[in-house]
Amino acid sequence: MRRDLPYALGGLALGILLLGNAALAPDAGPVRAIDVALVLVMAAALAVCRRYPVVALGVVTAAMLALHIQVHAGVSAAFAVLGTVYVAAWRGRRSAAALASLVFLGGFLAYDISVAPAGRPGQQIVERTALLLGWFVAANVAGLIARQRRAYLEQVEQRAIDAERTREELALRRAGEERLRIARDLHDSLTHSISVIKVQAGIAVHLARKHGDEPSAALLAIQEASSAAMRELRATLDVLRSPSDRDRVGVDRVGELAERTRAAGVPVQVTVTGQLRDLPAEVDQAGYRVVQEALTNVARHAGAATAQIHVEYAPAQLTVSVTDDGQASPVPPLTPGVGLRGMRERVTGVGGTLHAAARDGGGFAVRATFPLDGPA
Repeated sequence: MRRDLPYALGGLALGILLLGNAALAPDAGPVRAIDVALVLVMAAALAVCRRYPVVALGVVTAAMLALHIQVHAGVSAAFAVLGTVYVAAWRGRRSAAALASLVFLGGFLAYDISVAPAGRPGQQIVERTALLLGWFVAANVAGLIARQRRAYLEQVEQRAIDAERTREELALRRAGEERLRIARDLHDSLTHSISVIKVQAGIAVHLARKHGDEPSAALLAIQEASSAAMRELRATLDVLRSPSDRDRVGVDRVGELAERTRAAGVPVQVTVTGQLRDLPAEVDQAGYRVVQEALTNVARHAGAATAQIHVEYAPAQLTVSVTDDGQASPVPPLTPGVGLRGMRERVTGVGGTLHAAARDGGGFAVRATFPLDGPA
């Protein structure tokens, strides 16, 4: 309705103009109720000409011809018809616009000739008709130009959309190629080294048992950690090769991390609170990696320490924390390393927050909070 408002206001303005001209023009007839009704019909037709151009064009043409015959409104009766002719041509109704122009001009000329006094020269009638003919030709041409311009703008917009889609497809293809390159590099640089570590650890365990000795806990931990690293590396390479891969690590596998850390000689306690729920894949994996990196730091830097893992499920967020009672101290100030930076990037990448700092009573604490109430 808002888009029809300018047309309705234009119809009212033309109606006032026609009635004023009929009341003031010396050669116009008296304005009667039927003339006012014709003006109101014209205004109503103009109000809906955007949606129904052909119907409005026919109604306005008939009403203005009738008004011209009733009160001899002159060229002002053509204004409303010119407007509807332009709109009809702009909406693609070229035949209807041309036909209405011819009908109005023919009727206008025929009436002028029929009522012309005997002493009035025909040149004036021809000049007025020629003027109206030029106006109607201009209205038809202007409507066609406006329609072609709109089609051109729509075509340009569609080309811009197609170009944007092409750029996105190209970016996705390049991202896929980059994933494959990273997968190849990781396979070449890491798989061989980890395989060697796993084989050597297995041989050491086998030789120890062959000689009747029990393998050390550290050796068994190396064997288990290398096997787990191989599994995770394969899963990571599969994800890089195929982003839709579903075999990913998650918070539900924190217990496995705790077991491997215990095998390495660090006591670990795991606490899970709240109602378990399905997590977004990115959040699930990020939570697992935070716990993994935090336990790695405990094993490397905390010395003789006990670690505690706390996983808290809440309706709107997931919180994972790892604390230890090792030798870390708040003095000197903490200098973040690559591991902490990697944790922070993972957490903030899914819209979460990370707090990692030394504890006042000794030890270190890592706490990550992930939102679950909407996309990050």
